[in-house]
Order: sequence, then structure tokens, then C-alpha cells
Amino acid sequence: MKLMKTLIVAGIIGLVTSSAQAAGDAAHAPEHYWEHSGLFGTFDRGALRRGFKVYNEVCSGCHSLRLVAYRNLKDIGFSEAEIKRIAAEREFPAEPNEDGEIESRPGLPSDRFKSPFPNDNAARASNNGALPPDLSLIVKARIGGADYIHALLAGYKDAPANVTVPEGMNYNQYFAGKLIAMAAPLQEDGVEYADGTKATVKQQAEDVVTFLAWTAEPELEERKRMGVKVILFLLLLTGLVYVVKRRVWAKVH
Repeated sequence: MKLMKTLIVAGIIGLVTSSAQAAGDAAHAPEHYWEHSGLFGTFDRGALRRGFKVYNEVCSGCHSLRLVAYRNLKDIGFSEAEIKRIAAEREFPAEPNEDGEIESRPGLPSDRFKSPFPNDNAARASNNGALPPDLSLIVKARIGGADYIHALLAGYKDAPANVTVPEGMNYNQYFAGKLIAMAAPLQEDGVEYADGTKATVKQQAEDVVTFLAWTAEPELEERKRMGVKVILFLLLLTGLVYVVKRRVWAKVH
């Protein structure tokens, strides 16, 4: 029994070590400046709208946003008319009719973002066995957060001469093991921005990561505003306590 426990522990350590080594092969994602970072940082509304466009036209073909409803887009500057139009572009199963048949209906603002596949097996079958992750919380779920996702999206390049890339895989220096099943999703001028911004790969990566940072933490701005209010309150309270202390102890002296 003791030997069995030792072997199990050794196996676990081996798996952890090999995983760490694989992750260690990846290049460290460089730090990137984000307007929503820092104590007073807020989301760039223009970047959020552009990022949604990149997700909607490029990423949504494989990746879902199961935790986000269309009506949530109002928080980043979309009008009710725009939200209704965006939701109506997708079809959802309606309530069964009198014959018990389920028909389709246009999406509603209250619907969550339509997933590209009906289930995980269908997703794997369409992506050579790889399961595209849901992107709702991807920025918080990955070590390195926004910096890592940004570097990954812009990190595709030709593999070095001494590296063999298997069929169906792609070389990306920021991915663990440097081989990733997802092909480079972003291309120069892959989308057309309504505000005239040039859609370089770098720009698209920045915009879609900003959008995904919002989906992962939509309450970020409210949390920061509350934090500032709490700090100001504590400073005021500290000042009042100090004044009261001086007045109380002044009588003693």
C-alpha cells in the first residue's frame, strides 16, 4: 500500500513537472498598456465597439460567450435599436407550437450570445478534435490575462527551421509548447471598422482583448468608482477621528 501511494505521488509530480516544463517553453507575454488598468482606468468605448465587431465577425464562428446577454451591450455604448438588430441576426429555438414542433425565432436582447455549436462534441468534430474555449471569462482564466491573450493573437509566425509543425497545428511562440490547433484568426484588414480605424492585426488584437476584458469583468468600472469612494470616506473618517482625539485629549493636558 505504501509503495502504491509513493508511485501515485511520483506520477502526479511527474505530470505537474511536465506541464510546467511545457508551459515554460512558451515566450513570456510582454506587458501591454490597457486604458482600463490602474485605479482610475476605464474601458475605451471605441475599442469595446471595435472589439465586439472583431468577436462577432471573426471569433464567434468557433468561440461562444455563454455568460453574456445581448442586452449587456448597452453598457458599452450600443443603443437599444442596435442591440435588437444584432440579436435578431441569430436564430434561437422558439417555444413548441401546437403540434409540439420547435421552430426558430430571431434572437432577442434578453438572449445570451448564440453559441456556434449545439454541444461540445459538435465543436470538437468541427475543429479536428480541439474544443474552442468559451471566451466569457478567458481573460481572467489565463495566466497573464489580457497581456497573454493579446500576445497569443498577434504571436503567430513561421516556425524555426529546427521545429516540425504537425498537420493541423500552428506555431505560436506564446502558447505552451508553441504548437496550437487554432489557426491565426486575425488577418490584416480582416474587418472594416466603422470609425475608420485601420484594422491591423495588432489593432484587432487590442480591440478584441479589450472587449473580452469587459465580458470577464463588466463591473470593473463600478468597482473602481466604489473603491475611490471608500478611500475618500476612510480619509475623511481618519481626519474626523484625529480632530475628535485632539479635542478630547486637549482637556486632559
